[in-house]
Amino acid sequence: MKKKVIALEARLRDCKNVITLGVLPNFSDYNTQDAKRIKDAVKIYYPSTFYADLFNSMGKMTFPSYNTYKCVQDKIKQTALFNLLDIPHPKTRTFYGNRQKKAILDYFEFPFIGKIPKGSALGRGVYLISGKADLSEYCNIANTAYIQEYIPSDRDIRVVIVGDRVVHAYWRIAAPGDFRSNIALGGKVSLEPVPKQILDLALHTAVSCGWDDVGIDIISQKGELYVIEANMKYGKEGFRAAGINYIQLMETMIENEEI
Repeated sequence: MKKKVIALEARLRDCKNVITLGVLPNFSDYNTQDAKRIKDAVKIYYPSTFYADLFNSMGKMTFPSYNTYKCVQDKIKQTALFNLLDIPHPKTRTFYGNRQKKAILDYFEFPFIGKIPKGSALGRGVYLISGKADLSEYCNIANTAYIQEYIPSDRDIRVVIVGDRVVHAYWRIAAPGDFRSNIALGGKVSLEPVPKQILDLALHTAVSCGWDDVGIDIISQKGELYVIEANMKYGKEGFRAAGINYIQLMETMIENEEI
């Protein structure tokens, strides 16, 4: 095994070829040895959003890429980027403040989806809005309204890209009575084959956006594919269901300098 690499966040803490130092917002709190390790490292793994900005400013490489960190749990940026790159995406619009929220029904018909646009994950902060009462309740919760057309389906596809290749893909089937397919909310993993065109779209999306560690969620309806969103903090349930050892995968990719 080659020389160990340096990571800050804990995602790779079980990898044998990674030294995880933790995220200390005051850089002066790192001891002399760890501070030197960080400064001397050619690349820092999982630096955190805070340090990704700083390392990018000083020209130090990171994994995931700086571009990946810029869109972590930020659906508004993701949608704007999808539109700029002509990536197929459900009709989506952001409304700021109470005045703009009053115009939501000028653009969308019930039912539609309302999401908490920043900081939400695992299917939380996603609402099916079927009428004015639902809309009023959602608008009271969301300072910024992120509204997306509702595409009825009981399943979607999660495609995970690490580095520049697809490392896993699987179907997520919603629990009975729920419109969300998230595993954290009772959805089930299906290992039925994922069509190549879906894998190609996911990889195209990740590469075009500059993301190198991401779960791309895609939905299919009437022969059309739509990228719903990107998850940089994706879970590992799909890997476990397929018998893929995520830690060994990452160790090998680091060893082979794929990431």
